[in-house]
Amino acid sequence: MTTQTEVRLNEVDIDAVGALVSAVAEDPEKGQTDWSATVTWKGAFRSEVSIRDFDPIPSDEPAGLGGTDTAPNPVEQVLGALGNCLAVGYAANATAAGVEIKDLKIELSGDLNLESFLGLKPGHAGYGGLSVKVHLDSDASDEQLAALHDKVVNSSPVGHTLQNPVPVSIDLA
Repeated sequence: MTTQTEVRLNEVDIDAVGALVSAVAEDPEKGQTDWSATVTWKGAFRSEVSIRDFDPIPSDEPAGLGGTDTAPNPVEQVLGALGNCLAVGYAANATAAGVEIKDLKIELSGDLNLESFLGLKPGHAGYGGLSVKVHLDSDASDEQLAALHDKVVNSSPVGHTLQNPVPVSIDLA
């Protein structure tokens, strides 16, 4: 009788991640992936995004911005996307390095000037800057944690998307 066991650290399936790394290393085209989402307006400032087969994720604006405050707004979701991406990076890279994570909390904030968004003056309507604080509890050495942090920061897809100009084409269909 053969028993198959999964190897896990930080609740990450190491074998699955290793298989993905091997597959992309052997065939780099497998590393080229496409992702998609569909947003449906629900009235006023409410909308929801459908991604794969998951329940829709709602979006709204705070009451002070004219919304009904039923869900996070899009700029808050950007912060959440970056934080979630970093969390995945810490889990994946810590696991690959054999580092156990006891606890991980990522605090994010950003400054946004509403003048451009409201059409009061031309200029950048997005975040002027983001601040991220990573609270990582682990028995790993300071050197291991610094190396882990550098690897995560330098390989975060959402982080890279936010830090580098990305061509965006928005067409009216």
